Amino acid sequence: MAEPPRQLPLDLPHEAALSREDFLVGTSNRAAFELLERWPDWPSPVVVLAGPVGSGKSHLVRAFQDETGAAVVSARELTETAVEALVAAPAAVVEDAHQGVDDTALFHLLNAARQAGKTVLITSRTWPASWRIALPDLLSRLRAATPVEILEPDDDLLRRVLVKLFADRQIAVELSVVDYLVVRMERSLEVALRAVEAIDREALAGRVKITKPLAGRVLENVHKGQQSAHTS
Repeated sequence: MAEPPRQLPLDLPHEAALSREDFLVGTSNRAAFELLERWPDWPSPVVVLAGPVGSGKSHLVRAFQDETGAAVVSARELTETAVEALVAAPAAVVEDAHQGVDDTALFHLLNAARQAGKTVLITSRTWPASWRIALPDLLSRLRAATPVEILEPDDDLLRRVLVKLFADRQIAVELSVVDYLVVRMERSLEVALRAVEAIDREALAGRVKITKPLAGRVLENVHKGQQSAHTS
């Protein structure tokens, strides 16, 4: 019997919901969420938020920015000339410090923020000790910062994230399929997003219902794609 013709799914834009209300809190991220919720009543003016790729740091930063009006800059794009604008905002955020940061610019930012009575949030996949900081005074400031960590999502959080991602796309999927994915997928919110996107496309293309076999095939391809990206 001939297979039914596949349908070319339209590549319609689907914006991820990154508001505070869309951030799902679990045991892996509760400490980070609650600390940012306490802003500006922080234990110290500088907070270092560390967590693995796909743990939800970017979502938390976006929610923090929406709530506070914080100015956000990538660590690689932080320059001394950008400090004035960052300090003029209610709070400053430097993202992905593990990718490398200008020591002088970051030191200048922390000094300017302290003088202005402002706060600085720095995100990274690793802690400051691994950033190859050359300025002893900057390393001392970072050691005095409040550390907060996001861990890999547990099964409960991953399950709720998958349910929400499918619901955001108005996809009705059986909970048995979600449970099937949870026990087989990488512990990453990024992988969850990629998996739901790919499953949606595959189901649309084949005009079929989302089943465990379909989800398993797609998830295997997503994992292969992740491995290729990490090794390239």
